[in-house]
Amino acid sequence: MKNILTILTTLFIIGTSFSQQTVKGKVVDSESKFPLPGVNVLVISDTTKTYGAATDVNGNFKITDVPLGRQQLKFSFIGYNPNIITIEVNSGKETVANVELEESSMEMEEFKVVASDNKEVANEMAVVSAQQFSVEETNRYAGSRGDPARMASNFAGVQGADDSRNDIVVRGNSPLGVIYRVEGITIPNPNHFSIAGSSGGPVSIINNKSMANSDFFTGAFPAEYGNSTAGVFDLKLRAGNNEKFEFSGQFGFLGTELLAEGPLSKQHRSSFLVMYRYSTLTLFSSLGINIGTSAVPGYQDFAAKFNFPLNNGGNLAIWGLGGKSNIDILISNQKDTSEVDLYGENTKDQYFGTQMYVGGVTYTHPLNKSTYLKSTLTTSLDQQNSFHDTISRNITSEGTFELLGKAQYMAYEFKTLRFSSATSINKKFGKKDVLKFGYVADYADYNFLDSVTTNSALQTYRYRWNSSGSYYSLQPYVSWKHKFSDNLVLTAGLSSFYYSIGDAFSPIEPRLGLKWDATKKGSFSFGLGRHSQAQPTYTYFYLNPGNSQPHNTELGLTYSNHIVAGYTHKFNKNLGGKIETYYQSLSGIPVETDSSSFALTNAGGGFSRLFPDTLQNTGTGYNYGVEVTLQRYFSGNWHAMFTGSLYNSRYVGSDGIERNTSYNGIYAVNFLAGKEFVIKERKTIGIGVKVTSAGGKRYGEVDTTASNLQGEVVFTDNNFNEYQFDNYFRFDLKLTFKANTEKVTHEIGLDLVNLLNTKNILSLSYAPVPGDPSANPIRENYQLGFLPIFYYRIDF
Repeated sequence: MKNILTILTTLFIIGTSFSQQTVKGKVVDSESKFPLPGVNVLVISDTTKTYGAATDVNGNFKITDVPLGRQQLKFSFIGYNPNIITIEVNSGKETVANVELEESSMEMEEFKVVASDNKEVANEMAVVSAQQFSVEETNRYAGSRGDPARMASNFAGVQGADDSRNDIVVRGNSPLGVIYRVEGITIPNPNHFSIAGSSGGPVSIINNKSMANSDFFTGAFPAEYGNSTAGVFDLKLRAGNNEKFEFSGQFGFLGTELLAEGPLSKQHRSSFLVMYRYSTLTLFSSLGINIGTSAVPGYQDFAAKFNFPLNNGGNLAIWGLGGKSNIDILISNQKDTSEVDLYGENTKDQYFGTQMYVGGVTYTHPLNKSTYLKSTLTTSLDQQNSFHDTISRNITSEGTFELLGKAQYMAYEFKTLRFSSATSINKKFGKKDVLKFGYVADYADYNFLDSVTTNSALQTYRYRWNSSGSYYSLQPYVSWKHKFSDNLVLTAGLSSFYYSIGDAFSPIEPRLGLKWDATKKGSFSFGLGRHSQAQPTYTYFYLNPGNSQPHNTELGLTYSNHIVAGYTHKFNKNLGGKIETYYQSLSGIPVETDSSSFALTNAGGGFSRLFPDTLQNTGTGYNYGVEVTLQRYFSGNWHAMFTGSLYNSRYVGSDGIERNTSYNGIYAVNFLAGKEFVIKERKTIGIGVKVTSAGGKRYGEVDTTASNLQGEVVFTDNNFNEYQFDNYFRFDLKLTFKANTEKVTHEIGLDLVNLLNTKNILSLSYAPVPGDPSANPIRENYQLGFLPIFYYRIDF
């Protein structure tokens, strides 16, 4: 350890002279993806000297000796709308800026440049409820922890469901409605310690250092996105540097990371990028830092991409990512009677592990100046396994827990192996029309096995899941984009979705979008769409007591009809605002055949699986609201953003009563701001803050008798979700220090999450007091308290 500290100290003080760096990238047509030669690229933020280059025949450019710090690049080309982006230039790594330019529908020889990081998404068919996010933002925003999902919770209409996890609630919808896509393929839940059927977890497997700028959609998304009713992460993996070997290392709360990238062949411009992370939470646990559990989580993950440019603009990429995690939550070791574990049950020891891997090959080729082909093949594995022991204990005369014994209670293993294919073709017809069509197909083998004790003394068990088999799905789609002019754009599409379990079929799902730039500063947008989604696979195969065959295999799809209207205004080049209002109608929600308040739309957050009774697709629901965003883009070394949403989320179960969904918080507000202070032109101190306020979690009346029988909190149907905990509040502060030496960049960061240690109530839990049957067995669980997250990063 002493030697490691010596090496890190030596690296930190190496080099004393201020340096410059290379900026390079590629410019292509936004719709055909065809390389654009002759594009002028200028650094416009430095007025003391002219830095620039023109793209070559393959659309590549390189600008040398660019000053360090944040710089603005202007891209201009005759016949195309110009673009201006902001980049960060460090001494330790070359900066890569890949840009897409949109062809103008008008015949003009020159254009007036009006741009300033307006965060337009990469998908050319999206005009509403879409947001681009960058790696820089996942690093810059306080409380984001380098996690795309936690960063997205800053957007209007999006909020976290649980501080200890990164599940997100989009416009009042269950996190079950959120999917992740990479290279056009829907991937398994990319989080450590994920529960079957969920979309979140405590720690993301996706490391932001391996990502390129990506898109996030919150509703009425284009036709190519299927099997989702709430939100879509469309993630991009970046290629490695194809000219220079570069390395990154990071040590911090979330793990020790190593990244390497560089050329495989400089002549053919092929490259590699590989990274690996291993958890270091053991160290923080030993320091007494509360991470929500006394157990020590262990996890490791990786990402890799091997990129091979081909002749005539083609490209072949071989990529993969994945991770493995495990945790032993031993409640039997607890002595303190006030201790509650956010990740476990208070009456059981749990041994839990997960695995998720996905690997694929992506081929892209601009067939000509108007046609672009993209095709991806992948294989993925998603697995969870858990073993639970019931414990019995007493309270000693000293007021501490005493373990009396434990017995085997439950064990399960869920595994899904999936093969996926996606192909799309973009075809331009002149300057005004673009047609995109393709498909996404999946074939999967599954194995679900779960048994639970029926008599702890005799150690007899029954199966709750005992199914294996296969299923497939197919989603063809077509989208059309028409420019009446550069100021008026229409997108329209049709999608279809078939899911073999239950023979579920949605034949036609129309999508429509319209954007009108009414003035130079203001634009209106409108979108609508019909979307469908299958249920979490394991929920189809639950075995009711006494049954030998699963009883929900005939479940159909859940449907969402979404309509959105918005207005965006540019006050000046650095300040913009947006307001959107929406209405979403839901049908086909699984509810119980018997009269009850149960609905699958309330599931999807936390660490609990569902044990559904017989279900039918007769539940309905609706969400509506208004969202406001006011953003000051990074300029003059500072940025700020305010987002607010006011919404209502309701559903009707099989008993015909309309209720609040479990995610109906009514409102959510975020304020973020950050400032960078440059010290002696080579060192930077950054300060960022985030303030969040949101409506409290929903709960109902507790059925104490049923809770005692089942060993968990059971709510009555009466007044279910009609009560609400106190409003949620959190203040985060992030501090960073960056030093650029001759060829090395050092960065130290400290993210102080919930700095004020505000006690926010998360849920109710079943925690009976041993030896005192008269005591209330229901207690309040709190969100994470103050959590300091630090890291040290080096790029060279």
